[in-house]
Amino acid sequence: MQSERRFLALAMVIAMILAPAFAFQAMPVAAAEDVSGPAPAGPPPPEPETYRTDLYRRPVPLTLKGATVLTSADAMKLWTQKRAIFIDVYPHPPKPQGLPAGTIWHEASHMTIEDAVWLPNVGYGVLSPKYDDYFQHNLEKLSKGDKAKSLVFFCLKNCWMSWNAAKRALSYGYSNVSWFRDGTDGWQEVGGLVVDAHPLP
Repeated sequence: MQSERRFLALAMVIAMILAPAFAFQAMPVAAAEDVSGPAPAGPPPPEPETYRTDLYRRPVPLTLKGATVLTSADAMKLWTQKRAIFIDVYPHPPKPQGLPAGTIWHEASHMTIEDAVWLPNVGYGVLSPKYDDYFQHNLEKLSKGDKAKSLVFFCLKNCWMSWNAAKRALSYGYSNVSWFRDGTDGWQEVGGLVVDAHPLP
């Protein structure tokens, strides 16, 4: 009987130690692959007809039909003029629901272009109704209902999420869409500042 109690006590201690680790492993990731890592090198692919739905950190096209493609110098000039809304679509994993008591959750940090807004998780190839509504609602709010407002979408260099988001904004009827192809990587290469970002609710 005493040995059984010792075994149960030991099992409970082990479970308490391992619970946070298992909870962490079960947390959803931001994308099918980590977009924060370096992208594989390769030539720019042709522009696809539809959205990219996987392998988001890969070489991106040189074009986006219906949108203006910005170089880092173009983006800096537009940002300096303060006439465009810069929208970062880098993904952000939400805090999982139902975590065991005592589980430590570390909010992922992200740096973005100064004065840009961060609309995470809207660059996937397929959006859930929740994120589709989130994207449309915030674009309408940011543009004040003006579909001709200048919008600049970006992420990182060789990140399909910004291409997807810009393409989707065009499908919503926005007519003055720009895609900053090299994102925060290109921005920093030309001396642009980045600041700590917080997702827009």
